[in-house]
Amino acid sequence: MKNFVVKTIANAGALAVAIWLLGNITLEGGSTSRKVLTLILVALIFGLVNFLVKPVVQLLTFPLFILTLGLITLVVNALMLLLTSWLAGVFDLSFHVEGFWTAVLGALIISVVSWALNMVLPDED
Repeated sequence: MKNFVVKTIANAGALAVAIWLLGNITLEGGSTSRKVLTLILVALIFGLVNFLVKPVVQLLTFPLFILTLGLITLVVNALMLLLTSWLAGVFDLSFHVEGFWTAVLGALIISVVSWALNMVLPDED
């Protein structure tokens, strides 16, 4: 359970950095507490998408993974971010990623920041 909380916090932090750095990834809302709650809910959706959908997509794109020497992973991560944005809209959360190339850059930022945060945060069960 503690590992799940740590990964959600790392995802929320990584998403916050991407929102801060990129103008086309937006998180709107009234108060700061509302934005933090929305960010945590989006991080939960992002974690579920990466847990449930991403392995299936990676399996289907395995030949492209071999052909591109792993660079297709960045495209898969961008698609997972766009899916998260769409699901956030379905759940009426004010998180939006505008455009594929913004998603690619956002996925790169989220991957690096999430990796760094997971190295710093404890992950014992």
